[in-house]
Amino acid sequence: IGHGSCNVIVESSEDLKFDEIKPIVSRIAGEDFLLHYYWASQDVHLAENQANEIRCGDNGIFKGSPLTAEQIRISHIASHIYDAFPYDGKYILDDENKVLIICQSNASFKELTDYIVSEIVRDENKVTINPLGEWTGGPYVDSGATNRKLGSDMFDSITGGGLHGKDLSKADVSVNIYAFLKAQKEQKEIKLYCAIGDSTIDGRPYSEIVEIARKFIQEIGGFEKFAEWGYPTWPPQIDLG
Repeated sequence: IGHGSCNVIVESSEDLKFDEIKPIVSRIAGEDFLLHYYWASQDVHLAENQANEIRCGDNGIFKGSPLTAEQIRISHIASHIYDAFPYDGKYILDDENKVLIICQSNASFKELTDYIVSEIVRDENKVTINPLGEWTGGPYVDSGATNRKLGSDMFDSITGGGLHGKDLSKADVSVNIYAFLKAQKEQKEIKLYCAIGDSTIDGRPYSEIVEIARKFIQEIGGFEKFAEWGYPTWPPQIDLG
């Protein structure tokens, strides 16, 4: 999506119509985008993999790690800034050396300085704000593609695909979320692997893992919220059994 154009390519067993896709694009990008939409049926082998039961839809190695105090703090800082400036922004925190870098669009240097100093930052932090100057951001400056996410967006997780453009049958989504939740519960690093067609992962039916991931996505407000913020830093109220 970018510069007035949005390209959506769907591979699915469900024949999603243009009129179903257009309101979603408009809600996210606005009405001024020209939608180019292409639908194709899912590969027959992938479709047959789910014919009789929910089975793993991809290969992968996944890691979940307990959130660190530094990760929790930078997430809270980002959320706090977004409350005042609901636009593109990226933030870097090095708690050990007391360094905080704020790159925030659609806000003047004075607005950011006044807000950050008064509302967020401890006195001992060395703060750098917009080192290249003020900027606007948005889809007319930085075109985006689904799944173009940095590893750091997912904290310490590993993902071979993308969490934001696949359905819950794919291990990139469900097993990754499950590993993250298990790591928070057990407060230790979790490593899992799976292969396409597996019906059991981590000693439990894959269908259970998919349902756990579904409840997690519902709790945080849907896939759009997940795409905005990644994993939450508050303890998810999901029963892993």
